Order: sequence, then C-alpha cells, then structure tokens
Amino acid sequence: MSPKDLINALRAFLPAEAVLHETEDLRPYECDGLSAYRKTPMIVVLPESEAQVARILQLCHATQTPLVARGAGTGLSGGALPHAEGILMSLAKLNQILEIDPLARTARVQPGVRNLAISDAAKPYGLYYAPDPSSQIACSIGGNVAENSGGVHCLKYGLTVHNILKLRLLTIDGEHHEIGGDGLDSPGFDLLALMTGSEGMLGIVTEITVKLMPIPEKAQLVMAAFDDIQKAGNAVANVIAAGIIPAGMEMMDKITIHAVEEFLHAGYDLNAQAILLCESDGTTEEVADEIERINAIMKTSGATSVSTSRDETERLRFWAGRKAAFPAAGRVSPDYYCMDGTIPRKHLATVLSGIETLSEEYGLRCMNVFHAGDGNLHPLILYDANTPGELEKTEEFGGKILEMCIQAGGTITGEHGVGMEKINQMCVQFKSSELDIFHGVKSAFDPQGLLNPGKAVPTLHRCAELGAMHVHSGSERFPDLPRF
Repeated sequence: MSPKDLINALRAFLPAEAVLHETEDLRPYECDGLSAYRKTPMIVVLPESEAQVARILQLCHATQTPLVARGAGTGLSGGALPHAEGILMSLAKLNQILEIDPLARTARVQPGVRNLAISDAAKPYGLYYAPDPSSQIACSIGGNVAENSGGVHCLKYGLTVHNILKLRLLTIDGEHHEIGGDGLDSPGFDLLALMTGSEGMLGIVTEITVKLMPIPEKAQLVMAAFDDIQKAGNAVANVIAAGIIPAGMEMMDKITIHAVEEFLHAGYDLNAQAILLCESDGTTEEVADEIERINAIMKTSGATSVSTSRDETERLRFWAGRKAAFPAAGRVSPDYYCMDGTIPRKHLATVLSGIETLSEEYGLRCMNVFHAGDGNLHPLILYDANTPGELEKTEEFGGKILEMCIQAGGTITGEHGVGMEKINQMCVQFKSSELDIFHGVKSAFDPQGLLNPGKAVPTLHRCAELGAMHVHSGSERFPDLPRF
C-alpha cells in the first residue's frame, strides 16, 4: 500500500490530527533519548483508545507495514527509533489511571501514564509505586514495561517485572490477551516475565496492573566519601555481606561528583574519588539499627567522611544530586553516551579501573554513576557529535565497556534494553543457538516480524564479522541485509 493510501486508511477511523505525515510534524519523533540515532518515520499515529490501537495493528498486519510503538521517548537504547517505511505509534494519549485499589494494593493504568504519576495518585492511600528510574517525572509506565526499568531503589524492591501483576496486550493481528492475573501467581508459562523487557517486539501493551507498596514510616540516607574507588567498591560488598539490603545504594566517581555539585549543590565532597549513597527505610526502629550498622561499615571500609541525613529535606537533597547526574553531564559536554552493563559486585573496582584505562586510550572523558548494590553500571561517555569521527569512536568505546562487563560475568544491559544500540554485543553475549530461541519466541507472536523490526536481537548470521549495526549519521549500516 502506498503512503497516501495508508494515510487515507488510517484517517477512516482516526481523526485527521492523529495521523501525522508532514516532515515538520514527523521531526519530533525521529529519536528517543538516544539522540545520536535518528530516522524519520513514514507516518506517526496518535491513538486515544485500545480500539484504535487494535485497528492500527490490524491495518499494519493486512498491509505488511512495520510498526514501532513509542512511550514518552525517554529510552536510552534507540528502542523507539522509527522505521523509515513504517508507522510510529505514540501511546502518549493512553494516559489514564483507571483504578487505585488500596485494599489489593494495586493500580490499573494505561501505558502512557507517567511513572511518578502512579505514586502521586496512590499517596492519599499511604501507598506508592516502588520502581523509580531517574527519568520518573517523564518516563511512561508502558516504556518501563518494554524495557523492564529499575531505578535507584531496585536493589530492595526489584525491577518493573517484580512490580506488575497483569498486562493487557494486543498482538499484531489486533487480538487482545490478558497476561498474568490479579493473584500473586498464575499457572502456565510465565508470559508476564517474557513480555516485560520485550521492547515492543511481541505485542502492544494497553493496560497494566502494578503492585503498590506502603510508604515507609521512615527513610534515612548515609553518604560516604572515599579517597579510592577500590575502597568504595569494597564497602558495597561489605554492606551486602553483613546481611543488609539497603533501599538503594548508588556510587558516583570524581568527575560525576564535580559535575553534579556544580549543577545542583547537593553537598557532595569535592575532594572525594567516589561517593556512596546508601539508604535504609522501614519502621523508625529498623532504620535506626540499620543506619548505625551502615555507618560503622563505611568507616571500617575506609571512608574519609560519613554523613547521615538529618531530615527528609536533606535526604531528598542527597538523592537529587544522584538523579541529576544525566542533566549535569549535559552541562559539561555537548553530548553523552550512556551505557547500561551489569557486573558482579565483586568486580566493581576492576571494571571501573578498566573503564578509566579505556577513557585514556580513546581520549574521551567518562562519568561513572550507577546502581552499585546490584552492579548495574551507567558509564556516561562525554563527546561532541560535531567533531568528525567522535561518535564512531564513542560507540567503539561503549562496545568495549560492554564486552568488559561480559568478561566479568555480567550482561550488556540491566534496565535500558538492547534497542539498536547494543545489537552487536548480543553476538558476544549469546551463542547462535540461543539467538535462534529468541527468534522462535518472536515468530510465535509476530510471524511477519512487523513489530519494532531490527531491534534487540540480531538476525545476521555473521553479525560478529560484519560489526555493529549502529546508526551512523542517521542511517543503518548494511541497510540491504534482513533483520526481522
């Protein structure tokens, strides 16, 4: 079907203003949060109901038109990068909180609802939604499901997959399915876990039932400064070894500390080589006991200074610095490239040292700010896209970091997803027989490969030989080779 015929077919059931096709209207949808990768979609649609989503899917299925779903566009792996000959479907208008059930401690929401809006709606009932990505004021819960997002409190409370009960899903033929249930468990294969983190490749989520947690009676934060990253890494291991599971445990290196402090004035020690933020929450008695133990561990681990938040305002100020790390990076560099590998905690110091060596080798600065408690690294490589060759050099640097994570026994992504960004490293992480299993799962839900094609799982048998299928200057490498 020609683009003109497709537009007319869409306007048969969508308002004219919900079908965008003029170049100036398509530009805002060229990329997600990974702005180095850009592509103009053929058409953008803005459905307002599940029925409209189903009709769009049925049309794509009948005409063999690729479709990419988009949430809030805050993703950092190019997962919502459009298809040049396909439809990009924004779910931003499906933004209703359908139900808060304080007795069941659940919320039923549409995918366009902001992460933080769920906690705001649940607060009058003394409840909140635990996963808290740094972009929680903007990111959508549908995007969180697609990427299996975490946040600074995921060490204790888990990722998105641990905090949802049920999904309403539409497959490419427009049929709806309910995955999971209102109880704690459902029989059969765990399709809920399969869908969470599937990056919009298996179906389109139109409704999500999330778990809500009681707001803790008290929360308190310990901030410890170290003159050596190795000591900070050891402190992380020592806290966990003591049987303490903090509500959150985050680490920042020196370059991050300076960038954040200049940006926000959070009260960080500018002489420190690393800072650890370690939070306890629970009853007043539980927190008092745990904070005392954490303080002692930080001191015996070699901290040069240890501070404990005296009130809620100070606790939030300490956290604000961590959550502002990404915008702070934007102030000290024209561009940054965020990685998302995970490693065993015991290898933190070794891998951070390796990143420092690579930084010197490539001549690019790198900020390290990450979820130390579960070893989920977020190196921010600072670069200038206007300098010829610097983006390619940055991508190569990032690829080396991910390969280092794999060598340390980790993975290439903890919460940002694979998207377009990490496809080449999938060839390093998985054997071809394992990739075949992924393709089999994809085929079971989307036999024609129309949903978010070219993302997450490489289809090239010689992917390791052909190199990264990254986007360079707005175009895919090897565009003639099949993906999905």
